[in-house]
Amino acid sequence: MTVLRLGLALATLALPAAAEAGSRQQATILMSDHPQARKFQEDWGYADAVVSGDMVYLSGVVAGVAPGETDLKPAYDRAFRQMGKILERAGASWDDVLDITSFHTDLTTQMPAIVAVKKKYVVGPPPAWTAIQVSRLIPDAGITEIKIVARKAKL
Repeated sequence: MTVLRLGLALATLALPAAAEAGSRQQATILMSDHPQARKFQEDWGYADAVVSGDMVYLSGVVAGVAPGETDLKPAYDRAFRQMGKILERAGASWDDVLDITSFHTDLTTQMPAIVAVKKKYVVGPPPAWTAIQVSRLIPDAGITEIKIVARKAKL
């Protein structure tokens, strides 16, 4: 009985080491290709994406309306194109997206535009999606921040 307890205790101690497999330190970290954006990421301590095994975690991409724009769709199209490029660098595609979380400064006015643009990039079956109202984003011109989790298809 004492040997069994000792064995269980040793197995419990080994769990943290096993849990580290696939951790961020062993993952592929994708930083921005753009020097100014990369410096910002390094200063703030985040990456475009982290690829751990077959999972891809994209940092939030902020959609912002350009000066003179009144339609929100171009802002969302730019954000979705940027996320598509990051997914591609990670070895994934929009078909691999499992979960989308979006943070909106005005859900009521922004949902029709983001839904219309999302339908161009994400075709059925749909991923899980949570849309959350927030008071503001960084940068100040940001209207929505979009975060994605994907799983690369097995070849």
